[in-house]
Amino acid sequence: MKVPCICIDDKNRPKQIPQEKWVIKGNQYHIIHVGGTVGGKIPTVSLSEITLGKECYPYEGFRLDRFAFDLKDIPKLIELMKSCSELSKVDIEELVKSYDLETVEPELN
Repeated sequence: MKVPCICIDDKNRPKQIPQEKWVIKGNQYHIIHVGGTVGGKIPTVSLSEITLGKECYPYEGFRLDRFAFDLKDIPKLIELMKSCSELSKVDIEELVKSYDLETVEPELN
């Protein structure tokens, strides 16, 4: 499953991730996995368009809060979260609540 999203934050690229593997604000991407966290709080996502390899260690994904979603794609995102083994039901409920995924339409500007 792929969930479309738009990058809304491409600032603060870690030096371990080369420019050619970094997201670009305004570009569309497709999330294929949700798992792991940054600082134990912000979930990370894997994109179909960019593979972060061993040279990007310790980074294995991008922070979820770097992306915005069309409201119609939120159910797909939640379904994808449920299929990712790193996340528990409690984690998913917290993500939905903390990002207000059921009610907020993110700004894409």
